[in-house]
Amino acid sequence: MDKLTQYADQGIDLLIFYIPKIVTAILVLIIGLWIVSMIVKGFNKASEKSSMDPSLQKFLGSLFSMALKVMLLISVISMLGIETTSFVAVLGAAGLAVGFALQGSLGNFAGGVLILIFKPFKVGDFIEGAGHMGTVSSIEVLATTLKTPDNKTIIIPNGALSGSSITNFSTEAKRRVDFVFGIGYGDDMKKAKKIIEDVVNADSRVLKDPAPFIAIGNLGDSAVDITTRVWVNAADYWGVYFDTTEAVKAAFDAQQISIPFPQMDIHNYKEN
Repeated sequence: MDKLTQYADQGIDLLIFYIPKIVTAILVLIIGLWIVSMIVKGFNKASEKSSMDPSLQKFLGSLFSMALKVMLLISVISMLGIETTSFVAVLGAAGLAVGFALQGSLGNFAGGVLILIFKPFKVGDFIEGAGHMGTVSSIEVLATTLKTPDNKTIIIPNGALSGSSITNFSTEAKRRVDFVFGIGYGDDMKKAKKIIEDVVNADSRVLKDPAPFIAIGNLGDSAVDITTRVWVNAADYWGVYFDTTEAVKAAFDAQQISIPFPQMDIHNYKEN
């Protein structure tokens, strides 16, 4: 009976000792969660006013909220008199293990954050990167999706994309179209250049400023190469490229300007 009374007294003492701490810890937890909620709302509003990508806004908001809640939880645990050193060590070890397990995903995440922050391209741009070429249809935290000209879908991990050189064909409003037209050595160079000039000037899509450039670029083994460069609006690039190539060929044929092609002469010698 004496032991039972002793245990009861010890239980009452523990309750008297811990109840104020528990109540205080609960109050701190409730108030802390409210403060965290206000801080996260302020962070999200500030992010919305910035030029940050919506996908990155949402992810960083969640990450920020989680970090604050973990800090609050550690503080509440320490208020109860529980040793937090081992708790933090366990969290660190768990984080390290998860980091090793998700090493590739973390690399893609880091690449996605870099892409969303520095914005080397945006949705709708035509790019080449990581060995692929296409129009950007979506940019996520872990991967970027491209649509190829023949309507294929390519999903590229952001780690590989951010770690490679990226060519953005949609950044500038104007692009230069380069041609090389070969004529025979017996053909009139000035006449050929005038034909190309007429074809180029007849196309309204070709810009006058910068002016078209037409000059002899190379004296090849079997042809005189005429280098032609014209500037167009980015959207007209391929139309001008294909139409000009066809129009120059037709004009050369009509004006008897030859376009050399590789030939091989074979000589037979008969021994007497």
